[in-house]
Amino acid sequence: MRSRYAFVLAASLWLAAYARDTTEAWIAATVLPPLIVETSVEVLDRDGALLRAYTVADGRWRLAVDLAQVDPGYVSALLAYEDKRFYDHIGVDPWALLRAVAQAAWNGQVVSGGSTLTMQVARLLEDSGTGQMDGKIRQIRVALALERRLRKDEILSLYLHLAPYGGNLEGIRAATLSYFGKEPRRLTPAESALLVAIPQSPESRRPDRSVARATDARDRVLARAAGDGLIDADQAAAARTEVVPSLRRPFPALAPHMSDRALSEEATQRHQLTLSRSLQISIEKLAAEVVEGQGERLQVAIVVADHQSGEVLASVGSAAFQADARAGFMDMTRAIRSPGSTLKPLVYGLSFDEGLAHPETLIEDRPTDFNGYQPQNFDRHFRGTIRLREALQQSLNIPVVALTEALGPSKLLAALDKAGVGYDLPGGQPGLAIALGGIGISLEDMVQLYAAIARGGVSLPLIHQMQGRREEGQRVISASAAWLVADILAGLAPPPGAPENRLAYKTGTSYGHRDAWAIGFDGRHVIGIWMGRPDGTPVPGAFGADLAAPVLFQAFARLKPALDPQLPAPPATLLVSNAELPQPLQHFRSRSAAFEVAKDAPAVAFPPDGAEVELLPEGLLVRVRGGTAPFTWLADGVPVAVSLVGRETMLSDLGKGFVTLSVIDATGLSARAKVRLR
Repeated sequence: MRSRYAFVLAASLWLAAYARDTTEAWIAATVLPPLIVETSVEVLDRDGALLRAYTVADGRWRLAVDLAQVDPGYVSALLAYEDKRFYDHIGVDPWALLRAVAQAAWNGQVVSGGSTLTMQVARLLEDSGTGQMDGKIRQIRVALALERRLRKDEILSLYLHLAPYGGNLEGIRAATLSYFGKEPRRLTPAESALLVAIPQSPESRRPDRSVARATDARDRVLARAAGDGLIDADQAAAARTEVVPSLRRPFPALAPHMSDRALSEEATQRHQLTLSRSLQISIEKLAAEVVEGQGERLQVAIVVADHQSGEVLASVGSAAFQADARAGFMDMTRAIRSPGSTLKPLVYGLSFDEGLAHPETLIEDRPTDFNGYQPQNFDRHFRGTIRLREALQQSLNIPVVALTEALGPSKLLAALDKAGVGYDLPGGQPGLAIALGGIGISLEDMVQLYAAIARGGVSLPLIHQMQGRREEGQRVISASAAWLVADILAGLAPPPGAPENRLAYKTGTSYGHRDAWAIGFDGRHVIGIWMGRPDGTPVPGAFGADLAAPVLFQAFARLKPALDPQLPAPPATLLVSNAELPQPLQHFRSRSAAFEVAKDAPAVAFPPDGAEVELLPEGLLVRVRGGTAPFTWLADGVPVAVSLVGRETMLSDLGKGFVTLSVIDATGLSARAKVRLR
């Protein structure tokens, strides 16, 4: 009987205390529990939509929410049902207490509670019981103290965070996400009523355990709401027909790898990423579809980015975030893997810039010994004399190794550094094999490299945080070279069944069929695909063109209905046939032929190497000594004067600053001078 009259006793004690002069001192001396409630860490997309949330320390779901983010209809129903005079009382409602005492005395048991919302908050803050006398007295004292410390809306906000909804659900936002799969901003009268009813007896009224009890409790709240005039009879009747959910929905768990990464980078409650929630959902579904039926160990990773802003729009580190045979817990967008042939476009772009070649330049695809290194084409066949455009589109190995030898492998590494690409170099020394994938690079960095090509040769670091630094990077290759590479890649035939949409893309397969790649871009976006086994074991028969390329085209189809056009060709781009090229560019010459200094080799007579020269309004006067006419002049690898018979000419359209001048004669011999124009 003592517990039965606990509330009556507590009320009487409070009334006595209230009458004493020491009441204020008693309240002022109250030691309050912590008023800052721990809430779940949240990861949001670019528009503020929830991507992923994490439980608080005790494993409960408790998500931050503002009063303004909650449906006013729910708040009205809550106050009408639980505490009509909430905004008028001092923490304890004397009228409610008197009513509860009278009903208890008349019925011989507690019929209705006299607890205010403030008292309920006091109980929730301290996790105290509801029926024991000492606990009730403590709730009254804490409630009175809370009213003196906090505003009414702050107390209501605490309730919105702490109200129990069964199991490990606390707070209105956790409840709406779990039971309705939506935020609490817009709720139906039926949903509001259910959310008012559950906290009164959260375990017995959990919809996922007893739909019947939850429905009965909801309907009682609806009846009260109709009686109080919050809704009319027709609305109440319609609300009672609404089905109560019988299952809890899982909390959003999108972009798990990127979410964990954001948490490791910064300790804050809310992380806003550049990802698009709808696109992330679509790309994650694509990843799951891709590996389905492909064996239990094949994995896929996908990165989608806007190469104009550098923002990552979707990132899938694996097809499933779990410790399975596919090692889904590993973020394969950041794993170091062999890029196979996907570095070849960079080699070609650098070669164009150096004046070594042009897309229409002829090159030999024949068995070649590069000082003991004898690469083979992937299919073990050779094509003989072929245009560079076709050599890149067919991903031939001999031509790209010849270009790399002429460039020097260190120049390829320097370009990767300019692009902000991290790499793992086996042995620490660059060799010709890096052009064929003899280097380790992550998918994310490869996407950043292709983004630089797509942007006209200028790198821009990828970012995944909305507050990330957006800084223009270095120029990796010239705008003309970047456009020529993109034009070649856009001419590559799409996979069977894919649209003929001129997507610029390249595939790659690493040694031993361990990695299959496909990376492509249009005028706005770049997407990278990696497929393989996280443990590095071979995937027999896996080729980038067969395995990864179809996924690339599917990803673009999910990103947008049509491709954005590529950038137009820069004015300085040389768009001619092979026969119209300067003689030295018509057929690629080996490293020794291109750089060996002969007795009759040309030399830049003016301006001399290292000179600082004033740029005249009409241009820069240049003069060649030696060599055989006609001559071709290049500025930073771009032809600026072609087929000149004379040894002296004026070069126009040169900008101030450092420039590398090159002159090539009719026999292919060349000379260069680096000068500063002012």
